[in-house]
Parts: sequence; C-alpha cells; structure tokens
Amino acid sequence: MTVESTAARKPRRSAGAKSTAGKRTTAKNAPNAEPELVQLLTPEGERVKSTEYDKYVVGVTPEDLRGLYRDMVLTRRFDAEATALQRQGELGLWASLLGQEAAQIGSGRALRDDDYVFPTYREHGVAWCRGVDPTNLLGMFRGVNNGGWDPNGNNFHLYTIVIGSQTLHATGYAMGITKDGADSAVIAYFGDGASSQGDVAESFTFSAVYNAPVVFFCQNNQWAISEPTEKQTRVPLYQRAQGFGFPGVRVDGNDVLACLAVTRWALERARSGEGPTLVEAYTYRMGAHTTSDDPTKYRADEEREAWEAKDPILRLRRYLEVSNHADEGFFAELETESEALGKRVREAVRAMPDPDHFAIFENVYADGHALVDEERAQFAAYQASFADAEGGK
Repeated sequence: MTVESTAARKPRRSAGAKSTAGKRTTAKNAPNAEPELVQLLTPEGERVKSTEYDKYVVGVTPEDLRGLYRDMVLTRRFDAEATALQRQGELGLWASLLGQEAAQIGSGRALRDDDYVFPTYREHGVAWCRGVDPTNLLGMFRGVNNGGWDPNGNNFHLYTIVIGSQTLHATGYAMGITKDGADSAVIAYFGDGASSQGDVAESFTFSAVYNAPVVFFCQNNQWAISEPTEKQTRVPLYQRAQGFGFPGVRVDGNDVLACLAVTRWALERARSGEGPTLVEAYTYRMGAHTTSDDPTKYRADEEREAWEAKDPILRLRRYLEVSNHADEGFFAELETESEALGKRVREAVRAMPDPDHFAIFENVYADGHALVDEERAQFAAYQASFADAEGGK
C-alpha cells in the first residue's frame, strides 16, 4: 500500500468555497456571500502569502515541513490499517479520517503541551500529535477496554461518541483554567453535523459569556453521515460564531500550513484572555462515515474525485518537491516506516488480551457508589451460575 494511494493524479476544478489566499473571513460577510478561505498552500502545492497569518508560520523550517508530511502519511497509514482490520473482523467499527489529515495534524501541532484536547471519535491525527500510541486508539473499537489511555497523561481526553457533548466538557474545563489563573488553552473538535446539536450552541453561549480560553475546531467534511451541509445550515458554519459574540474563520482544511497558522492564532487569542474562537476547517471526508456506512448510496463519485484533486498529502508533497525540501530518499524511507507502522498495529491488535469481565465497574465514580456495588454483585452471581452449571455436568 503506497502512502498516497488515495491521491488523485488528474486535478479537477472542484465545487465549494472560494479560495482567497491570505485573507481571514470576518463577520461582515452577508449570509449569501461566497465565503472566503484562509489558504497558504494551493492544491497545486504553491505557497501563497498572508499578511495576517504568515507570522504564525514564519519559524517553520524545511525540517518542520517534512515532519508535518511524515505526520500525515503515518496517520493515513494507521487509519488504512484500522479500516482493513475492521473488514477482517478484528475491530467492531472504525471511523476513518481519510482526507482530513491536514486539518488534524496542522491544528494538533499548533498546541502546547499544557493545552488540553477534547476530541470526538475521529481525531486519530490529533492523538498522534499528542503522543497517544496508535494501538491505544483501537482497544475501544475491539471491545477490550473503555478508552485506552490516561487523558491526563497527554492532555488528550478520551474519545467521545455522544455527538457534540465534548464541547460542553471543553468549555467547563476552559472556565476552570481561567479560575486557576493558568495561561493554557483548550481545543474542542467536532464535525459539521455536531454543529446542529444543542450542546454545541450551549457551549458557544457559556464560553462567550465567561470569556473561556477555548478554540472550537469544526472539521466540516461536508457530510453528517448522509446529510449534506446545506441541510444543516443556511450560512457558512464559521459565521455562526458572530451570533454568540466571538470571531469565526474558515480555513482550507486540506492545507496543513494554513491549519497550523490559524489554530496558532486562535490559541494565542485564548491564552491572552480574548476568549473563544470558532475555526471551520473546510475539508472532505473521502471515505465512509464509519465502516458500517456506504457513501455511494448518497453522494456522487464526481464529488469525491474533485476533492481527491485537493488531497492534503499530495499537496504538501508537491510543495516539498518544488522547494527542494525533500528528496526521493526521504519519501522512500518514509514509505518503509509507514509499512512498519501498519505491521506493528496489525500485530498489536491481534495480540490484545480479553478484558477482565469486572473492569467495566471500575472508574465509574471516583469514590465508589452503592448502585455500582450492587450491579457488580449481581454480575458476579450471574457469572457464578455458569460455573455451577458446568460443575453439575
């Protein structure tokens, strides 16, 4: 499997937002105006300048760019392996991030160690940036644990399945940071579908009123399972922020450099006491919603092909090649590394031990609870009944 197996070879003109290099969308846009897009790398891999955002990537070196490329390639390889493992019956379910690597790696690398992340269930690239071992992401989808990592070990919360609820958690945590007098920030990830949830609206209200240091990072991948964005909103999603009293900006979610710059800007606002920001990363879910979904039932092949022409990995590779920041040796070495990662993940998943049947009762309450104790005892009696039956044979 090549690291660019999904990259299109024939660029096509695609529908969607107008690319306005170097500009930040403001609240002045009329509801029906064509939205602008912050972009620093074009789909052809050309670098464009931004008077507002270039200062947030001015220190990015060729080594850093190769690092961003490596992050995206390895994240995609891990994601592809997880999808294959589900198809082989090794995982119960998997939510692929295919096509969203730049949004996640760019924003993830903008974070400081003391910042805190509240993800959904698709932020595999952000988890990679926070140092969470990829194999730890798979235990829940294999059904052998209830999460897989200590959230405080990496300042990366457990995956959240309930749509939009993590934005409330992030807002509350950010309000706590303010009370503690810390200068760190919080980032909450969610999708375009989650933006219609009441929890998200409540988070916007509380964060604005309490000036919470939180960045709401919406990956608009165009589809909430089978529901297109136009069925979710009458205006571009980033414009919703103005109704709550804080800024919103739309960034090219397939441009890792722009995502890095815009997220750094938003995080600095949060840390300096300027309150929340909504970042809409305009991207595309090139795969299925999850492995139980069939996107061919509700979207056209032409739409996917148009977005494949803007593949985030191919885009950065083109820039690295034309700028002479990477040679064939680098790409070949990375290909070897990515295959080794796939092999390690495959072997680790198949070697995962079955969980202790009673582990589900642990960590429900910090200090224990009478109801949980009762349920544990009932379950123990149920398990014992099988032993009695076997002994009587």
